[in-house]
Amino acid sequence: MTIVKVALSAHLRTLAGVDSEVELEVVDPPTVNSVLDALEPRYPMLRGTIRDYGTERRRAFIRFFACGRDLSHDPPDARLPDAVSSGTDALCVVGAIAGG
Repeated sequence: MTIVKVALSAHLRTLAGVDSEVELEVVDPPTVNSVLDALEPRYPMLRGTIRDYGTERRRAFIRFFACGRDLSHDPPDARLPDAVSSGTDALCVVGAIAGG
């Protein structure tokens, strides 16, 4: 198991009822899927907002960032960067807002 820091965007923090980043224990090797598998049971109000209920695919307006990289289109089971695994950097989950 590895401890991973997750930084949620403001509206996701409000929905989850947290003020800052959260730390989650995830199975090795840490991936986006393993982080979300740990995040959703701890904050069930986020279930369905980051991943689709049925397919568990990333929702269109959700993005994942770490170490200055957009990980949104990487395979969800790809290993996260070492800086995230070591706790040096957080996995950022950002919800984009569109409008016009």
